[in-house]
Amino acid sequence: MMTQEQCTHRNNVQSSEKPQVYKVGIYGWRKRCLYFFVLLLMILILINLALTIWILKVMNFTIDGMGKLRITEKGLKLEGDSEFLQPLYAKEIQSKPGRPLFLQSSRNVSVNIVNSNNQLLTQLVTGSTGFKARGKMFEVKSTTGKLLFSADEQEVVVGAERLRVMGAEGAVFSKSLETPHVRAEPFKELRLESPTRSLLMEAPKGIQILAEAGDIQAICRNELRLESKDGEISLDARRIRLMRLPEGKASTSSSSSGNRQTVYEVCVCPNGRLFLSQAGTGSTCQISNNVCL
Repeated sequence: MMTQEQCTHRNNVQSSEKPQVYKVGIYGWRKRCLYFFVLLLMILILINLALTIWILKVMNFTIDGMGKLRITEKGLKLEGDSEFLQPLYAKEIQSKPGRPLFLQSSRNVSVNIVNSNNQLLTQLVTGSTGFKARGKMFEVKSTTGKLLFSADEQEVVVGAERLRVMGAEGAVFSKSLETPHVRAEPFKELRLESPTRSLLMEAPKGIQILAEAGDIQAICRNELRLESKDGEISLDARRIRLMRLPEGKASTSSSSSGNRQTVYEVCVCPNGRLFLSQAGTGSTCQISNNVCL
């Protein structure tokens, strides 16, 4: 057991020592580094805020949209030129009232119509090589709804009142041409020509060739044939001229004496050939048939 003197001495030693104090916080170089990072962060925040404000001002961001892009009740509205780097999907694209819609591309502009299985149905391509359309049918109509032109796999229909071909060579048809009426322009000539082959005109009920204010010429190199199987061929005119017909000569035994006459009669050979014979008191075709040989 400790004596009273020892306890008193121990209490006096403890009371003579100073109490220990523990400091809480960051001091020294750690504190300076923390202040530096906080200052740097504030500077970056101010720079970011300034750049954001500058971008908003340059891009013209407003409540209705940005730049020339406006958000309206009907959709998006673009004013001026616009460029899309990715595909654009829209239900309807239209220009401002009274202004044209202009589409420009460095290569081509394609409009494709596909079905639910992504199969191509109709395609419209405009490029540097030309204009191409692909589909089952192509139609062109007027503002009143009248059909002007249509084309499909079966036929091509021209619904205009007049088809004008401005080329120097005219219209070329590799096969037959079917039409109820062929007419030239007013004060122009109508010319049907086949330079290397024959020209055939055929109709089940007849062919009518009419020139109300001009002449009709039929010129060929070999033969010109007019044939009527069930009817007749009528030449109805005030004057009919048969140019350059050969002249038959009578044999010396049956030639009639007298001066040469200037009147001739037209004779027909059994093979259908025509020739001229000097007219006499009777028919001279029998005695002047040396042309038929």
